[in-house]
Amino acid sequence: MPKDITAPAGTPREEPAGAPAPPPESAGPDPAAGGYRAVFAVREFRAVFAAHLLSLLGVVVSELALTVLVYELTGSPLLSALTFALGFLPYAVSGTLLAGVADRYPARRVLVICDLICAGCVAVMVLQATPVWGLLALRCLVAAVAPVFTGTRTAALTDILGEGDLYVLGRSLLRLVSQSALLVGFGAGGVLLTALSARGAITVTVLTFLSSAALLRLGTRDRPARTEGGTGGALLADSLSGARAVLGDRRILGLLLLFWVPAFFVVAPEALAAPYADAIGAGPAGVGLLMGAMAVGHIGAELYVGTALGPRARSRIVLPAAALGLLPLALYAFRPGTVLAPAALVLAGAGAAYVIGLDQWFVEAVPEHLRGRAMTLLTAGLMTVQGLGMALAGLAAEFLPVHEVIAWSGALGTLCTLLLAVEVRRTRVRYRSARQS
Repeated sequence: MPKDITAPAGTPREEPAGAPAPPPESAGPDPAAGGYRAVFAVREFRAVFAAHLLSLLGVVVSELALTVLVYELTGSPLLSALTFALGFLPYAVSGTLLAGVADRYPARRVLVICDLICAGCVAVMVLQATPVWGLLALRCLVAAVAPVFTGTRTAALTDILGEGDLYVLGRSLLRLVSQSALLVGFGAGGVLLTALSARGAITVTVLTFLSSAALLRLGTRDRPARTEGGTGGALLADSLSGARAVLGDRRILGLLLLFWVPAFFVVAPEALAAPYADAIGAGPAGVGLLMGAMAVGHIGAELYVGTALGPRARSRIVLPAAALGLLPLALYAFRPGTVLAPAALVLAGAGAAYVIGLDQWFVEAVPEHLRGRAMTLLTAGLMTVQGLGMALAGLAAEFLPVHEVIAWSGALGTLCTLLLAVEVRRTRVRYRSARQS
């Protein structure tokens, strides 16, 4: 389901599509001095932030409730688990084949329609007559909308916040909401399920999607599409040509991989939290502790980097933090208990703070006319590699002890990221030289 968005009412900007977005007037002349406060000073961003918060909490609650509903209807642990897995599978396909939507159509229109599609799908899930296969199909459809939604919103943030520090901090705030929702949303979902049926809890999501659509429609400006072709032409060909252009650029590809590769390895301890907690005798409470520890580290580190460091300092820590972020997982080789294991996960989560500086590198490297497609591919790839990482970690745990699988994920991930950091550093030098020449 969509986890992020952008641009309500107002007159369209007069500059042609593809022109660089001017910095938002409401941000003030020195956004870096205001930190996150300067981002919230932009009216349109406040609408986007509120819509994202409502939508994301609804997504987390509905995922939990839908899993419970499928299990109640079938009694099958496999189908219940498949409900979660289906949230990852459509990303690669729709993120590649529909990426052109983000650039071909006005952002506000795309975002509102995505929310309405999701609200409609969830409303059908609530109906008693909807069979299990229908629930799973609707889950796939909502997941297929997510990369288009998120990519469009991310690209539109550059229109709302400009391409500098405000954009970076805005992206950071939305990530913080996503991480916090994992801690709060499942708890809220559990409370709701004690008071409502599974279908009743899912109904709440219909309201959150409709509220998100209203906020985006009324709280953001209507801006033109980035490229021509919104009324005709082949969407598939446009999406694929955009993907080729993005992936064919060595600099952009390296940055994409720097988002994806650490994410592929870092999910191993979350995917194996339940069997590892069982192995060390931690019980159900231990599962919750292990599942939440990484998010705590991520939130704390991102808040620190976003508030205490300036743009230059954030840029300097990108490669070191990325290269060393997975190393704490190697502590699992010693089969840590309920104190050291969460500590290692908090440190691994803190390593994700490199993404703030990487966001700036990425938006600088991607041409404006490709931005929507590039952001959609980024989102689709990120979710896909996380799903693959979870699946492969589970497969490896069939043959190796769980703690060894997590330790090897940290070691191999560190090696791969180090090699990738060297490549990204090379392309950064070439990129700077090309811009200066």
